[in-house]
Amino acid sequence: MMDAIKIFLFGVDIFFVVYLIGYSSFLFLSVLWGSNRLYTERMNEKLKNSLHQDFYIPISIIVPAHNEEITVVDTVCTLLKQDYKLYEIVIVDDGSEDHTAKRLIEYFHMYKIDRPVRKRIPCKKELAVYEAKEGGIQLTLVMKENGGKADTLNMGINISRFPYFICIDADSMLQRDSLREIAKPVLEDNRTIACGGQVRVSNGVRLIDGRVQDYSLPKKIIIALQVLEYDRSFMASRIFMDSFNGNLIISGAFGLFEKNTVVLAGGYDNSTMGEDMELVVKLHAFCRLNHLDYRIRYTPDAVCWSQAPGNLPDLMRQRRRWHIGLYESLTKYKAAVGRKEYGIMGTVSFLYFWIYELLSPYIEIFGILTIILSFWANLINVPFMLLFFAVYALFGCTLTLVAFFSRIHTQQLHITVWDGVKAILLSGFELVGLRFILMLVRVNALLGYQKNKNVWGEKERYRHNRE
Repeated sequence: MMDAIKIFLFGVDIFFVVYLIGYSSFLFLSVLWGSNRLYTERMNEKLKNSLHQDFYIPISIIVPAHNEEITVVDTVCTLLKQDYKLYEIVIVDDGSEDHTAKRLIEYFHMYKIDRPVRKRIPCKKELAVYEAKEGGIQLTLVMKENGGKADTLNMGINISRFPYFICIDADSMLQRDSLREIAKPVLEDNRTIACGGQVRVSNGVRLIDGRVQDYSLPKKIIIALQVLEYDRSFMASRIFMDSFNGNLIISGAFGLFEKNTVVLAGGYDNSTMGEDMELVVKLHAFCRLNHLDYRIRYTPDAVCWSQAPGNLPDLMRQRRRWHIGLYESLTKYKAAVGRKEYGIMGTVSFLYFWIYELLSPYIEIFGILTIILSFWANLINVPFMLLFFAVYALFGCTLTLVAFFSRIHTQQLHITVWDGVKAILLSGFELVGLRFILMLVRVNALLGYQKNKNVWGEKERYRHNRE
């Protein structure tokens, strides 16, 4: 019996060594790749003349809203500050139970119109349409029956006028140059059908006329930990996967899409929780199977500032939804793994998300159980185990801090010495504290998700810090 346990634990040791080396190597190379690319781009910009090309694509900004009376007006006000030639703003109120629509109508002096909606993608019925013009920008408000976020986005696509659309959450703010930056990949390559931007935590930032005036780490520890997590995530895999057209995620908080291709692919899927990832994977599959030459890009210079959950229960609900969305997208398109039609993306991207995102919490739980079993069987070298975990933790903290300070430097933000020290101290707690809590949330995520798949992800809202 003891010999069998020894053989089992030896096999588990080999598995975890390979697993951790693979994960760490991928993150290490990805962060180095991302940092180098950002640095190179900044150096190239310094060598170029500061002359902006007078080219643009018309863009519809779609803002899905459900019970967003606290933030929706501030969000629209920041969108009106964009340094861009031609765009419209479409707010879709998905059966809000608060005063979301009333706030918009009163603040922007909107008037009701009789405007039919051509439903190229199925969605719930519209109840009323309002319009206004603010600084030459067309504002449209659609009030509709409650149908969930995906259904709301489909309504926005149906009523929008322009060939490209952007989805932005109602608690988010764009920098003044965000539209110009996210449109660049389309102008550089007309094969681009979608592009994701950089999402950063808005708690702790002050925008004036779409420009960052003050930036600091949020005072709430739970939010500050998410700042470090976001910066590492967006710095690592997304920039690296962009190099081979392999990104499977464009954040629902900020993404640009070519409307006609999205309509042909069927729009957002209302039967899933992760409608943003599902759409991106669907576009990959649609274009690959129809032999279309396409690009799905990521540009870190297009920045969206979005509110992060301000307390642990809201954060846990958010991450539960994210993990369910990941599960639904990967299982729905599981046939893409390893298939020749999907190229490197079908192997590297899908395997990464399967092994190191979807299954990782279960693998980590399995690892904890084997450690307990090893203690019970007196087969563990405690000093070596502690040294191994210390080295791994130091490595993880270093990657997090490289990503955080790279973003501070490349965006020309300024932080205090205390914020720098605070980031260093919190990087360890984010790795061993928050990560462990969210691991348990993800393990439990798939239990009973069917009944809540069309429920909006509610969280506590705060007024934006803008002037």
